Amino acid sequence: MHDLEPHFAWINLYSAAADERSPFFNREYNEFYFDKTVYNYYIHPQWDHFGSNTLYIKILFADYQEGFAIIEMMGEWNDALYNDIMQLKREVLELLMQEGINKFILIGENVLNFHASDDSYYEEWFQDVEEGWIAMLNFRSHVVDEFRRERIDYYLNFGGELDEVAWRKLGPRPLFALIDGVLGRRLN
Repeated sequence: MHDLEPHFAWINLYSAAADERSPFFNREYNEFYFDKTVYNYYIHPQWDHFGSNTLYIKILFADYQEGFAIIEMMGEWNDALYNDIMQLKREVLELLMQEGINKFILIGENVLNFHASDDSYYEEWFQDVEEGWIAMLNFRSHVVDEFRRERIDYYLNFGGELDEVAWRKLGPRPLFALIDGVLGRRLN
């Protein structure tokens, strides 16, 4: 797992550590010191800790004028034991929303499992974005099945075209335009 790095091709366009509006502003990374783990497995030091014991993220891009953020995720999303959605919402998402972000693209191909609790924080997040949306890209099928079982699909957009987006081939703004178009068709 230590070989799974956050996507770095857009680093010349955006760095959360250099963004004064980011929750990770001034964060320093040591490429040689592996101190973060998912259970007993070390992960790459570029992943950002936000309070969860098993889930890490990387804000790959934020555009405050257009109001969107792209966040890559890694690990186990565990609301049952650690209330990861509460941690994510309070420590990251709310700070971004205060800066005008209301459209979120979460990339989940490195989310290994999802363990649900209740849906209250998802509902709260959904209400907070008002005219925006929350898109979940490339999550594993068993994770998507769990989202559906827990009826989180009322608040989050996933499945269909969003399960097979070749996002690495796009820049952040073309990716946003693609997802905005897909969700525009869905929501109309």
